Amino acid sequence: MKALIGLPLLVFCHGVSSVLHSLQYFYTASSGLSTFPEFVAVGMVDGVQFDYYDSNIQRIVLKQDWMERVTRDDPDYLERTTVSLLDAQQGSKANLWNAKKRFDHRRGIHVYQEMFGCEWDDEDGTSEGYEQHGYDGEDFIALDLKTMTWVAPVRQAVPTKQRWDQDRARNEHKKNYYMKDCVDLLKKHLTYGKSILQRTERPRVSLLQRSPSSPVVCHATGFFPNRVVMFWRRDGQELHEQVDLGEVLPNHDGTFQVSKDLDLTAVPQEDWGRYECVVQLRGIEDIPTPLDPAHIRTNRGEGDIHFFILRTVACVAVAAATAVVGVIAYQMRDGSDTSSEG
Repeated sequence: MKALIGLPLLVFCHGVSSVLHSLQYFYTASSGLSTFPEFVAVGMVDGVQFDYYDSNIQRIVLKQDWMERVTRDDPDYLERTTVSLLDAQQGSKANLWNAKKRFDHRRGIHVYQEMFGCEWDDEDGTSEGYEQHGYDGEDFIALDLKTMTWVAPVRQAVPTKQRWDQDRARNEHKKNYYMKDCVDLLKKHLTYGKSILQRTERPRVSLLQRSPSSPVVCHATGFFPNRVVMFWRRDGQELHEQVDLGEVLPNHDGTFQVSKDLDLTAVPQEDWGRYECVVQLRGIEDIPTPLDPAHIRTNRGEGDIHFFILRTVACVAVAAATAVVGVIAYQMRDGSDTSSEG
């Protein structure tokens, strides 16, 4: 959970035949931010946000059309979830207050983030759960479901660990939630949102280069789901050197993008034909793109300048959105599990 900044988008290994689905919730309690709610909660399934709540509006805002079906079939959903989040709001604010006290932070901007959720493999049926807490962008405490104990990476969290370790009934309740209830809820969301969450959209792949001395960028965009594999290979062998790994980033339209840079400084251009970029996405055939200088888009043409600007703006927008989800993110379970350090 380091720094709690990145949006947790899953990247899968080669030849994926199964999909690791995820249900995640993010809570953020903050102080010293006059224009930002003191508490924000966000729910995401497979990297797609489906609801939102904050302490200013104190109500659930549905972010996907298919969530309307959920509320129709479960008329108490909104009221029940709102009550849980009101409890979580108080618990997160208490956690923030205690963390500030432990670190002797009396002034300034401070953020307490909580994340919890589960993952489920739709092929072998295995699942995992997790709960992680952070303070001011650093790890604070996390639940180890295998040992049923809390891990405190900083000394300020040790009193919390000792207190929470002793509450075995609460920890068993959490384990049951993460290993069963959360997975059941994840499957429910996947069923209701099937047309959106389980669709496949083919990526558009381009090769980009800012200048003759710059790395060549393999850029794929417009794909869904976010579980994509991209790699460079030479003579059919995957490259691990000369390659800068990219992260999967969301687009404004609900699809995703990813890029990988290949450093060709020491490679003569006559050998470029030995290289290709490969994109793998479940449900479609592999997409190989040979490294052909004639097909590389550069910033030396007007249209290509526009393309690079769009790519840069997209990354800046994602960084801003990620920062918000960072100052919006990291939670734990439903309201009954909301915990204060005390």
